[in-house]
Amino acid sequence: MTPTPLTAHQRLLAAGLVLGVTLVAFEMTAAVTALPTIAEELGGDSLYGVALAAYTLANLVALVAGGRFADRRGPTPTFLVAIVTFVIGLLVAGFAQSMGVVVIGRALQGAGAGGFAPIAYLLVKRAFPDDRQAMMYALLSAGWVLPSLVAPAFGGIVTEQFGWRWVFFAIVPMAVAVGAMASLPMRRYGPHDMLESPDGARAGNLRILVAFGAASGVAAVVVSLRSANMAALAVGTLAGAALAIPTLRRLLPAGVFIARTGQPAVVASRFLATATFMGVDGFVPLAAARVHGATPTVQGFVIIGAALTWTLGQTLSAKNHHVSARTAVRLGFGLLMLGVVLVSPVLWSGWPLWATFVAWSIGGLGMGILFNPTTVAAMSYATEGTEGDVSSQVQLADALGFSLMGGIGGATVAFADRGSLALESALLLSFGLAATLALVGILASRGVRPAP
Repeated sequence: MTPTPLTAHQRLLAAGLVLGVTLVAFEMTAAVTALPTIAEELGGDSLYGVALAAYTLANLVALVAGGRFADRRGPTPTFLVAIVTFVIGLLVAGFAQSMGVVVIGRALQGAGAGGFAPIAYLLVKRAFPDDRQAMMYALLSAGWVLPSLVAPAFGGIVTEQFGWRWVFFAIVPMAVAVGAMASLPMRRYGPHDMLESPDGARAGNLRILVAFGAASGVAAVVVSLRSANMAALAVGTLAGAALAIPTLRRLLPAGVFIARTGQPAVVASRFLATATFMGVDGFVPLAAARVHGATPTVQGFVIIGAALTWTLGQTLSAKNHHVSARTAVRLGFGLLMLGVVLVSPVLWSGWPLWATFVAWSIGGLGMGILFNPTTVAAMSYATEGTEGDVSSQVQLADALGFSLMGGIGGATVAFADRGSLALESALLLSFGLAATLALVGILASRGVRPAP
């Protein structure tokens, strides 16, 4: 069948949404490339994982708030607030004199990026015909292609030639330009005109407070895992879990913790996939730096293949839409697990980094193959006026996976920094946990199913 033609306005909107994704992807990729150098210069290895987790924890709250405000206030004001917050975060990180301030800057950047994410999903659902939506999700993912090619080189070269601060400063004018360009085609789409009951308004506002509680609980777990005092580690982790689990149960679909068939299994699969990916992708640059003595530029290029094959996998999924979501997710997790196993030899100093590049490209392909089908399946459960809330659940699962795995992996690095564990052993623990989560994902994929 011939796809529904897009109007000039829809094409302009698509370009604006892809630009927004490109901005976020560029900053994230460049910052991860520079992070080992930042930690070394500021003496912040113990906060390496916290810097990764802070971005996604702030992202978690902003996803829920952004989806809520976009549904009720419209996408344009929500997007502009997100861009301003993102720029402030860049400036805070750029001027930081300690790793703690870098963490604050990363949190603000994550809040800004999180505010934009549900807007993109909401507008795809509202503004584009049904037969174009799957390809639009693939195009949003394609926003990672150019950053994947350019951002590692940008982050590495700028860090080596001008200093890591300019990685953040140089992105500020890009953010301002994208904010101006992408907001123009959004103005046609105001708040949803469905009248909201007082009870619905209170429930929506309560979701934001619950999201803050969930983020606080996860943050407590992440910070406590770094503690050298075992009593403090145990108490903080248990207290954080006691706060995070009940609040997450209210934010995510019922049954998500047991991957119940339908929407819960879809969201659970996204969490497991992003956690698996972060368990490797967030720490391979550190292994390249500390085990192999690689330059910042090489550190970034080691993981560039995964970003490119992620996009390739999404494109293949979008074009082969006759393949069931369950099959695509199972295949994706299988490739992810294979990628984790093959990338583990990077912890041996004699292992060539080009082999790590190839190995993790397999993991990236698996991530791409499962990503688009889970997005489409999750959004099939969105009804009129709830697109922002449903999209925020999907993005929330992503943020939770990234932040928890970043925190757990960072805790092992913190132990290594104190001399309690060899760095290679610490990173091997992260890789082992990632492989285990991929195996659990294969089991959870049995329940993946779009709305009837």
